[in-house]
Amino acid sequence: MRRIALKSIAFRKTRALLTAMAIVLGVSMISGTYVLTDTIRGAFTDIFTASYQDTSAVISGREIVKDAASGTATVPASVLPRVARLPDVEAAAGAVTSTDGVKLLDESNAALGGKRSDTIAIGVDTSQPRFNPLNLVGGHWAAGPGEVVLDKATAKKQHLEVGDTIRASGPGAGAARYRVTGIARYGKVDSLGGAAIAVFTVPVAQRLAGKAGQLDTISLAARKGVSPERLVREVAPMLPRSAQVKNAADQAAHDAGDVDEFLRFFQYFLLAFAAIALFVGSFVIFNTLSITVAQRAREFATLRTMGASRRQIMRSVLLEGAIIGVLASAAGLALGLGLAKGLTALMRALELELPQAATVFAPRTAIVSMAVGIAITVLATVVPALRATRVPPIAAVREGATVPPSRLGASANGLAVATIAIAVGALVAGSFASGLSTGATLLALGGGVLLLFIGVAMIAPALVRPMAAVVGAPARRLGGSAGALARGNATRNPARTASTAAALMIGLALVTVVATLGAGLRHSVRASLDDQVRADYVVTSEASLPDAATRTGAVPTTLAGVGAASIVLDDRARVLGADTGVDGIDPTALARTYRFTWAAGSSAASLARLRDDGAIVKKSFADKHHLRVGSAMTMTGPSGRRLAVRVRGIHTPPTFDRIQPVLAPVLVSRRAFVATFPRPKLRYAFVALDGNPGAATLAGLRQAVRRFPGTKVQTKDAWVTEQAAGINTLLNLLYVLLALSIVVSLFGMVNTLILAVFERTRELGMLRAIGMSRRQVRRMVRHESTITALIGAGLGLPVGLFLAAIVTRALSDQGLAFAMPVASLAVFVGAAFVAGLVAAIAPARRASRLDVLHALQYE
Repeated sequence: MRRIALKSIAFRKTRALLTAMAIVLGVSMISGTYVLTDTIRGAFTDIFTASYQDTSAVISGREIVKDAASGTATVPASVLPRVARLPDVEAAAGAVTSTDGVKLLDESNAALGGKRSDTIAIGVDTSQPRFNPLNLVGGHWAAGPGEVVLDKATAKKQHLEVGDTIRASGPGAGAARYRVTGIARYGKVDSLGGAAIAVFTVPVAQRLAGKAGQLDTISLAARKGVSPERLVREVAPMLPRSAQVKNAADQAAHDAGDVDEFLRFFQYFLLAFAAIALFVGSFVIFNTLSITVAQRAREFATLRTMGASRRQIMRSVLLEGAIIGVLASAAGLALGLGLAKGLTALMRALELELPQAATVFAPRTAIVSMAVGIAITVLATVVPALRATRVPPIAAVREGATVPPSRLGASANGLAVATIAIAVGALVAGSFASGLSTGATLLALGGGVLLLFIGVAMIAPALVRPMAAVVGAPARRLGGSAGALARGNATRNPARTASTAAALMIGLALVTVVATLGAGLRHSVRASLDDQVRADYVVTSEASLPDAATRTGAVPTTLAGVGAASIVLDDRARVLGADTGVDGIDPTALARTYRFTWAAGSSAASLARLRDDGAIVKKSFADKHHLRVGSAMTMTGPSGRRLAVRVRGIHTPPTFDRIQPVLAPVLVSRRAFVATFPRPKLRYAFVALDGNPGAATLAGLRQAVRRFPGTKVQTKDAWVTEQAAGINTLLNLLYVLLALSIVVSLFGMVNTLILAVFERTRELGMLRAIGMSRRQVRRMVRHESTITALIGAGLGLPVGLFLAAIVTRALSDQGLAFAMPVASLAVFVGAAFVAGLVAAIAPARRASRLDVLHALQYE
C-alpha cells in the first residue's frame, strides 16, 4: 500500500502540488516569523555584547517610572570622579543617552528620515575606547562642540559623508549645526532599525538632552583579580538613592529583558496569522482529498476486491497526506527564509523597522514548522481517509461508482446549527461575562470564532443553491449558455462548492472584522475629540520642547488674534502604587480650549484652586482609587522627585476617551509639573482665537512655533482627521497579513476547478462536439469560479460583520461605535470576484485545450 500511495502522488503531480501549496504558505509564515524574530534577537544580542564586553560594572539611574518621557533617573556627574578613585577601579567613563528628545534635522527644520524617524543621541568619552559600543568605519570621533558621528545606515540613507553638515536640537538646546566627523557601526549592526544614532561628546549630549551635570550611565572596569561582584559591593554604598549598580552580565540581561518581551508579543502576533493561513489550508486539503477520494471510488473498490482491508485503504490515504505534509512543510521551511526578508521590507515600508544582523536559523524553527505542517495535513486527511474505507468491493464493477454518503449526512444541518449556537454562546460569554480570567476570556473568544467558521462551513452546502441563484444571475444573463452551465456546475455538488467557498470565507470574514472595527474606531475617535476640544488650532511636536518652552509656553498669547493658548505637557509618574500618566496644564487657558464635564467640582472652583498643590483627576481614576475632592495623594516623578497634591476636582470625559485619551488621568498645574518632571513631552498646545480665524493669524502661529523643530500647527478639523487616521498603519499591516489566508484559499479554488475539469472530461468533450467553442468553455469555467468566490464573499462578509458587531457591543461602554464600511465591503466583493477570475486562469485554459476525441473516449 505504501507503493500505491507513492504512485498515486506521482501520477497526480498537479493535484499534489496545489494541495501542498496550502500548507507551504502557512508553514512559511511560521518559519519566517521565527527566522525574523530570532534574527532581530540576535542583532540585539550583538549590541548588548558589544556594549559590555570590556565592562565589569555599570552605574545607572533607577527606573522609577516605566516608559516615562523623561526616561530613568540620572546619575550626578560628581559620582564619576569619586568612583574612579576607588582602588579596585582600573577605568571609569560616563555616558549620556537620549532615546526620545534629540532630533536630527534638515535645513527646513524637518526631522531627517520623516516625522517618525527616531534619534538615539549618545555622548561617549572617547578617551576610554573600551567602554564605547560603537566602532568607527570612517573619519574620527567627535571631539568638539560642533561635531557629530552618525551610524552607517543613517549616513547611507540620507546620503551623508564625513565633512557634511547637519542640524540637531533637543529639549536642552535649540537647533544648531554639527559637522559629520565620522561614520560608525553599533557592534556588528549598521543601525538600530529605523532609529538614527548620533554620537556627540559628553558635554554636547548633556546640553542637547537637557541633562546638565548628569550622566545616564557610568561604566567601570575592575583591576586585574577583582571580580565584578566585589566591585559592585564596593561601589554601592557611594551612590545616591536614585542610582544603582549592576555587574555587566546583569545589566545586559536587564537590557535584553525589555527586548525579549516585545519580541515575544511580536512573534505571537505573526504566528496568529500563520495559524489562520494553516486553518484555511486545512479546508483546502480536506476539500481536495475528498474530491480525489470520490473520483477514485472504483480504484479503492478494486483494491478491496484484491484483498486490501479497510485499515490498509485508510493507511494508504493517510500516507498520501503525510507525504504531502512532509514535502510541503520542507518547502515552507525554506520559503520562510525569503518571507522573513519580505516581512522586514513590509515593516520598513510601514515605518516599523527593527535592527537586523546575520540571519539566524534555529533548530526550533525547523522542528516546529515541520511538526505543525505535517500535523495539520494529516488531521485534514482523516475524514477523506475514512470515506475511502466505506467504498464497497462491489463498486469495482459499477459504472460511475461513488463514495457512499456519510452516516452523519442526514443530521449535518442540525449539527451545523448546534455548532453555530455553541459558537455564539462562547462569543457572548467571552465578550460580556464578568469574572472570567484573561485566559478563559481568550479561550472563549478564540474557540467561538473557530466554531463559528466551522459551523458556517457545515451549513454552507444548504445555502449554495439559493446563493448561486443570486450571484449567478449575472452570469446567466451576460454569459449566455456558458453562464447557465456554470451556475449549474456550481450547484451540482453543493458540498464541494461550499467547502471551496468556505476557505475564502474565512479570509474575507477576518478582513471585514478589521475594516468594520477600523471604521468604528475612526468614527468614535472623531466624535470623542470633537466633543472635548474647543480650540480652533492644535499645535503638536515630534520632539521634546526646550526647557524655556515648557515653562513659558510654545505659543505667545500676545499674538494678534489669539485669545487663549493652553500648553499641555505629558509624562508618567508613580501614583498610588501604579505608573500613571500625568499632564501639566494652564488652568485658565485650558478652560477656554477644553470642555470639562464635572463629576465633582467646577471650572470656576476646581481649575482656579489648582495652584501648585492641586490635582484634577478623571472619574475612572478616582473610582479605582476611592478618591474624592479633598483626597491627598503623592506622585513620584521619573527623577525621584515627589509632589504632594490634593484632589480639587473630578471630571468625566467621553466614554471613548479610555481608548484614545485626550488628557492624562491626573492633571496638575504646569509650574508644579516642570518642577517634578525634568524632560516632559508636549502633548498639545490648544489655541483659541478671538473672532474668526484668518490667514494672518495662521501665518503668525506658524511663525511663532518655527523656532521649535518638528512642531506644526493644524486646524482642529485637520488634527481630528489625522488622529482618526492614525490607526491606518495598523489596519494596513493586518490587511497584508490576512491576505496570506486569501492567497491560500485561491490555491484551493484552483485545485477544485482543475479536479472538476478532470472529472468532467467526457462531458466537456461532448459539449465541444455539439458546438461549444474553446472561448465558451473558458467562459464557463471562469463563471463557475467567480460564482464560487462570490458565494465565499456572501458567507464571509455577514460573518465578519457579526463578529465585528459582537466586539463593538462588548466595547460599547468604552465608547466604540459600530460603523459599516460600505466602500470597503464593496472593495472586498470586487476582490473576491477578481480572485475568482485569477483562480480560473489555469483550469479554464486546460479545459479549453482538451482533445475532443480523447475526451469522448475518457472513462
